[in-house]
Amino acid sequence: MSNNKTRRDFLRTGTIAAAGFFIVPRHVLGGPGYIAPSDRLNIAGIGAGGKGASDLAEFAKSPKVNIVAFCDVDEAQAAASVKRFPKAKFYYDFREMLEKEKNNIDAVSVSTPDHTHAIATLAAMEMGKHVYVQKPLTHDIYEARMLTEAAKKYKVVTQMGNQGGSGDGVRLMKEWYDAGLIGKVTSVNAWTNRPVWPQGLAKPTGTHAVPANFKWDLWVGTAKYEDYNPAYHPFNWRGWWSFGTGALGDMACHIMDPIYRILPILYPNEVECSLPNQFTAAWTEAGYIDSCPPASIIHLNYPRTDGKGQIKVTWMDGGLLPKRPEELLPDEAMGNWDGGVIFEGTKGKMMSGCYGEKPTLLPTKRMKEDKLPKQTLKRVPEGHYVQWVNACMAGYGNGETSSPFEYAGPFTESILMGNLAIRSWMIKNPKLTGWGDKYLGRKKLLWDAANMKITNFDEANQFVKREYRTGW
Repeated sequence: MSNNKTRRDFLRTGTIAAAGFFIVPRHVLGGPGYIAPSDRLNIAGIGAGGKGASDLAEFAKSPKVNIVAFCDVDEAQAAASVKRFPKAKFYYDFREMLEKEKNNIDAVSVSTPDHTHAIATLAAMEMGKHVYVQKPLTHDIYEARMLTEAAKKYKVVTQMGNQGGSGDGVRLMKEWYDAGLIGKVTSVNAWTNRPVWPQGLAKPTGTHAVPANFKWDLWVGTAKYEDYNPAYHPFNWRGWWSFGTGALGDMACHIMDPIYRILPILYPNEVECSLPNQFTAAWTEAGYIDSCPPASIIHLNYPRTDGKGQIKVTWMDGGLLPKRPEELLPDEAMGNWDGGVIFEGTKGKMMSGCYGEKPTLLPTKRMKEDKLPKQTLKRVPEGHYVQWVNACMAGYGNGETSSPFEYAGPFTESILMGNLAIRSWMIKNPKLTGWGDKYLGRKKLLWDAANMKITNFDEANQFVKREYRTGW
């Protein structure tokens, strides 16, 4: 027994010694701050110019990130990223990049015009790649539902690029709301100064040469093909329905995020809108159906998910503003330059600017007079981008993101309901029996969210899902 015990002790201590010899911390092997290749997140970017360039730069702030490849249809726009990441492989076509780099990448960032978001994102998820996608998540309502379901199916880490969702402001407002400081919210007003690009225009015409090293056909992508026009690229595409989603698509994901994150709502059941009239001559309406309007007002009705009534949400863009609250002093700022949001409750109001910035109770003196609740919600000090990076490193189900598609998908659907109403507003009556009968969709539209269908005006359903161009 003594000999057996001695043998066991030898084997135990010998194994520990061997383990101590072979298992050496990586920082010892590589020096302080060393991160092994296996501990890096290899990211590919779809869209490397403009917002794509800034997105890649934000990811690269994490020492865990390696930008291994990116693509852009316009080499000139991508020049800054090429210079910043000289070791990354450059492609024009995201489909080619994903196929050739599929074994080299872990995650993909999508920063393209809106009409390409869904198809590029789905292609990456089908390969099992984690995805970060700029807002709005998709161009169409159907696409948002599709990506929400795909994220669950492929079990990948997801994040929509509404950075304010990771900010402290929206969490402060949530804590105030949960503490009952403004009571039961009955209505909310949100607004933006966008568009700050041309909208409400006639379809551009003329023949223009495609710039060198710009793959126009790839840029058009899923949309119906049309000839190159500088009115669309590189920025003003936002104002054209074929490619963008207007002021609402651009800014509502930032400004309405506190509404959707704080209140017990999911999908609206009613939507209606109004737009400014545009005339090219006396009694001659412009009828610009290809371009998003210069301004709009949208009314959404949400059933509370707790079954305790309805919440009315009003959106304004193009410089239109809601009435200044009586509780706000004449010289006090309402929101910020980009826009803002005001919650109206039975016990008071609260307001913030775009991204949930500078949240305040109204009147603002309540910030000093009221006993504010203690922090209950976790903050995101690492920021929206690095939060996603860390969640990807942790693996599906092990990390946390502020705007996973589980949240961002329904939120995007809700926002795009406003655009459906705007486009329905312009549907003409082919019979034209009178001035008052000229347009058919100028009514309250009733939405069946489960089936993604307008139930009282079938013509509006053409804007739920678009047909992709052949080959896409």
